Amino acid sequence: MSFFYFSFLLSLFIFPSGSQSLRGVLIDCGAVVDSVVNEQNWVSDSGYVSAGKPKNLTVDVLNYTLSTVRTFPLKNNVFKKFCYEVPVYRGGKYLVRTTYFYGGVNGNLNPPVFDQIVDGTFWSPVNTTEDYWNGMSSYYEGFFKAVGKNMSVCLAANSLTDSDPFISALELVLVSDSLYNSTDFNIYGLTLITRSSFGNNGSIIKYPDDEFDRYWEPYGQHSPAENFSHVSVSGIWNHPPAKVFRTRLTVPKPEAMELLWPPAPLPNATYYIALYFADDQNSLSGRTFNISINDILFYPNLNVAPAGMVVFASQWPLSGITKITLTPVIGSSAGPLINAGEVFEVLPLGGRTHTRDVIALEKLKESFKNPPPDWNGDPCLPPQYQWTGVTCAGGSRIRVTSLNLTSMGLSGSISPSIARLTALNGIWLADNNLTGSIPDLSSLSILETLHLEDNQLSGEIPPSLGNIMSLNEIFLQNNNLSGQIPSSLLGKPTLNLRTTPGNPLLSQPPI
Repeated sequence: MSFFYFSFLLSLFIFPSGSQSLRGVLIDCGAVVDSVVNEQNWVSDSGYVSAGKPKNLTVDVLNYTLSTVRTFPLKNNVFKKFCYEVPVYRGGKYLVRTTYFYGGVNGNLNPPVFDQIVDGTFWSPVNTTEDYWNGMSSYYEGFFKAVGKNMSVCLAANSLTDSDPFISALELVLVSDSLYNSTDFNIYGLTLITRSSFGNNGSIIKYPDDEFDRYWEPYGQHSPAENFSHVSVSGIWNHPPAKVFRTRLTVPKPEAMELLWPPAPLPNATYYIALYFADDQNSLSGRTFNISINDILFYPNLNVAPAGMVVFASQWPLSGITKITLTPVIGSSAGPLINAGEVFEVLPLGGRTHTRDVIALEKLKESFKNPPPDWNGDPCLPPQYQWTGVTCAGGSRIRVTSLNLTSMGLSGSISPSIARLTALNGIWLADNNLTGSIPDLSSLSILETLHLEDNQLSGEIPPSLGNIMSLNEIFLQNNNLSGQIPSSLLGKPTLNLRTTPGNPLLSQPPI
């Protein structure tokens, strides 16, 4: 079928240097000072987020980075996102990992359930209750391409959230272009379901054994490989760490081996699956087997070599319990084995708001002294998490169509960049404390409504407003405007123009 993709690689391994630093940023959320943990530099989150409140946990933690959190207010903020903005290399591929440990920080017995978002894409719900009651932290990991100079990672309350969303740590690590490169990261992301080191019942394998600090969790009873000195797998595009080939699951005789893995039922979706193998005997062991997933042939006649190899599918449908069966072929003299595996859900990306509109809104945000706290991340996406006061529309080209910040207590000025939001049909900025002049809005050719009343705006009314043929309502009363009302506005019988009360220095044009 067209959505199946297989690849089979075999090559040399270059061991990662333990002294090599991760390329990225490790953010200790809620911390007020930087720290070094396990020889890695962690930074305070204050330079990456403008909302929320840092808090210290009052319970004992096993990892220093779990001792603080940042929480974000739930009240009046359902379906409002709060974002970390992290500088990235445009076009780079990033491992993004969020870590959560509740520690009772909100006073409720159970941690809240909420959503996490990357740029304009809904990533996943965050539900840490089971892990928390088992005394563990929870982490979520995904791989995403950076499409701009910043990547936004956001938390947002949903209709089930009963206390303030929180986060303990955020990591963005730049990875090799070769990782998972059968996936088109222009249209998809990958969100981790499970990553296992089979036959390992010790600790999680991570950096520096994994040069990108992926977590390979132990799975199954301890079963060391008899000989892994010949493993040489750096040519495998996904760069698995050599350490995962030191253990494996196998059976002593040439008979079928079944794994119920991933261990939890999966929602009906499309998945990326990678399975890793290395023969711990020799190339003449006669270890050849078929791989099936839920009784569907995944890869036939796999002859495992000591050098190591991977079999993967970039898009494979799964639902419910997953059964992986390794069945020796007729004549095979050794039982099947498996060293490691990864499963990701393939996540269609949500798109982006038109770049022109994003830049215009960012400049407008800068001109406000107190913009809405959720004005971070993508302004329009995901659709249920649009910025406060922003309405959007469109298909592949998402545009901002109206701006309504009435009675938001805004101060500052109205940036001329608002005129670059050329899809606007309505502007409502009434009942704030905005100062300065009214910018030239003549480029807003489909603008119908302009409400700027009850502010402290000064200067003249731009005559160019009369050139916007679609305008049918302009409210400017209760400001400090001066000069003459443009005749181009007074001469439009269908225009509802209000300039009084207020504006004592404003005059009518001479007759």
